[in-house]
Amino acid sequence: MKILTANRLTDGEAVWFAADGSWAETIDVAETVGDKAGEARLEAIGKAAYDNNEVVDVNLIDVSVVNGAIQPLRLREVIRAAGPSNRLDLGKQARPAAGAA
Repeated sequence: MKILTANRLTDGEAVWFAADGSWAETIDVAETVGDKAGEARLEAIGKAAYDNNEVVDVNLIDVSVVNGAIQPLRLREVIRAAGPSNRLDLGKQARPAAGAA
């Protein structure tokens, strides 16, 4: 499965394209696709957002869904989704909503 990720141009925040059509700051609401047509659709959405100067560094990334939770397969994306691996008090993992997820 794949999801679309990028960095928001205004502040550099890592974001993921959500099923509701927005760019979400948490990976848990990212829209997942499992076929080439879905990948092409997400790539077109990412290109349009890039062209509109909304996001940069747009990429489709590989994920798995385990017990309903989206989990990136590459360490780089795990860190982007959570925050620094050596400072658990920083990044997305330190936000109040992170403990509830």
